[in-house]
Amino acid sequence: MTAPIGPTDSSRVPRFAGPATFARLPRIDQVEHADIAVVGVPFDTGVSYRPGARFGPASIREASRLLRPYHPGLDVSPFAELQVADGGDIAVNPFSIGDAVETIEDAAGAFVKGGTRLVTLGGDHTIALPLLRSLYQQHGPIAMLHFDAHLDTWDTYFGEPYTHGTPFRRAVEEGILDTEAISHVGIRGPLYGKKDLEDDRRFGFGIVTAADVMRKGVDEITDALRQRIGSRPLYVSVDIDVLDPAHAPGTGTPEAGGLTSRELLEILRGLADCNLVGADVVEVAPAYDHAQITATAASHVAYDLVSVLALERTRKARTSG
Repeated sequence: MTAPIGPTDSSRVPRFAGPATFARLPRIDQVEHADIAVVGVPFDTGVSYRPGARFGPASIREASRLLRPYHPGLDVSPFAELQVADGGDIAVNPFSIGDAVETIEDAAGAFVKGGTRLVTLGGDHTIALPLLRSLYQQHGPIAMLHFDAHLDTWDTYFGEPYTHGTPFRRAVEEGILDTEAISHVGIRGPLYGKKDLEDDRRFGFGIVTAADVMRKGVDEITDALRQRIGSRPLYVSVDIDVLDPAHAPGTGTPEAGGLTSRELLEILRGLADCNLVGADVVEVAPAYDHAQITATAASHVAYDLVSVLALERTRKARTSG
């Protein structure tokens, strides 16, 4: 087995020099095969308020220059265990949501069929639906943890069924999600009405509010989430606005009272024994960011997700071997 090609050596090439691939990893065309690919989807046509998330993948990659190859919290060197590469961007039509959704599903499907797991950088949350569709073709109904300030299970905006506020309603309707193992984490803020919660409950979602995380603590919340997920194939979708605006000002629909970056990262690390099959980090809008606060948080979230995926793939390889 060929040893994985790792990030550019920062002791030889300064971090501020060279192309800004994620964590300074090789491009996917520089490796024979990628076990894990970090892929951008610069698309924000589905937003309902502030645009700008189309520039999210580039800003996250730029902030990721400071990431290092060993993760002490999980005791793993993800770039040494498996071949991780930057998969570039999926170029989508910025004028047609329907066309963009099809393009994302096809491109993600090609990665998945080739045996590559994806951590996707958005872009707005509309992209989660085609990403889930591509995984459903391989795994069947999928468990999901959705980190967000908002439910994203609304029906339509201005008559449009595909927006950043509707992906998980569509996913339930299409039978993509395992409705016995789906949860929102970090929910807070005003809603359009009580019916929003009633609809969400009818779809099968459990809700962990930001206040729940604060009152119960990370360990208790993570244990409860893991029990609900079990051994099912799991998708993790992280809207960066799950974080309080103090930790992530650069997003399109900020809500006060959110998680800290520390709480979010610790919950993600608690998923290390779960059957993670894919993940996304979305809604980073750098035009509203300050000193790369949001992009830095998002780059660490993506790094932790890559690390959890690396642990999962390595564990399976050792078991099958």
